[in-house]
Amino acid sequence: MEALVLTGKKQLEIKNIDKPEVKPNEVLIHTAFAGICGTDHALYAGLPGSADAVPPIVLGHENSGVVAEVGSAVTNLKVGDRVSVDPNIYCGQCKYCHTDRPELCENLSAVGVTRDGGFEEYFTAPASVVYPIPDNVDLKSASIVEPISCAVHGIKLLKVSPYQKALVIGDGFMGELFVQILQAYGIHQVDLAGIVDEKLKMNKEQFGVKNTYNTKNGDKIPASTYDVVIEAVGMPQTQESAIESAARGGQVLMFGVGGPDAKFEMNTYEVFQKELTIQGSFINPNAFEDSLALLSSGKLNVKPLMSHELDFNQVDDFVNGRLGVVSKAVVKVGGEEA
Repeated sequence: MEALVLTGKKQLEIKNIDKPEVKPNEVLIHTAFAGICGTDHALYAGLPGSADAVPPIVLGHENSGVVAEVGSAVTNLKVGDRVSVDPNIYCGQCKYCHTDRPELCENLSAVGVTRDGGFEEYFTAPASVVYPIPDNVDLKSASIVEPISCAVHGIKLLKVSPYQKALVIGDGFMGELFVQILQAYGIHQVDLAGIVDEKLKMNKEQFGVKNTYNTKNGDKIPASTYDVVIEAVGMPQTQESAIESAARGGQVLMFGVGGPDAKFEMNTYEVFQKELTIQGSFINPNAFEDSLALLSSGKLNVKPLMSHELDFNQVDDFVNGRLGVVSKAVVKVGGEEA
């Protein structure tokens, strides 16, 4: 079968490899689509993701497909089921797993990171992390349930109420997801700061954003204004802006992934005086069911955010920035007919 293999740092090769064998607790999935995210960029560049990826490895931790075979011990899935896969596999034995914080698992493994993922025609996953998708959700949309679930997990770490005003900093794919998900969780006003006029305009016209700020053009984000601030960029200047824009009693979710050695400055008196909550967020425990429900209900519309559909030959151009501005790219492997 055909696979796109990470063979070394910044080295992707299309290869013919053997179809994987199915263990008793696993299912074999015929891949339909596989999303590409910032973690894949990092792994391609030799940086860690949720765990370390050791080449040769097939990436693709965002994926969807159709069950082609089930292991002898699997009872919750059957051949022909349309599914999406939560890539993160927890050990269930460390102190974090035992204290209901599996995202901090000391022995975390992941489909598409530590074991082969969706950038191949067929891949395997433990049945415990495979989720059937609703009939009204297409396989292309289902391929990005994983990033949706990461955003949902972040919001679950906060206390959200309808009266609040929220600001999302970052008009990339994750920031645009947060706009809709915050609204779905009941927040009555969501504003967006970014650097691309077209994206800011679309989110205002299609998704009900009230105020937009193009910081590249010099727009100033108002200080001490927002009850909830989502930082979805991961750069020191946007992290500092997130703290500054939070109102008294505000909550700041530091969702954007910065460089391993990056640091930002903040006024510690401001944190004290405003009584701020600054919350980190890592991966997506127990958030797939909610994410699938958001897609099925229509409260989350991801189609306008998916700008590029690629094949294996185009992935190298994408990760090297040769495709221009990309909101969200997915790789078509088997497609809707998988």
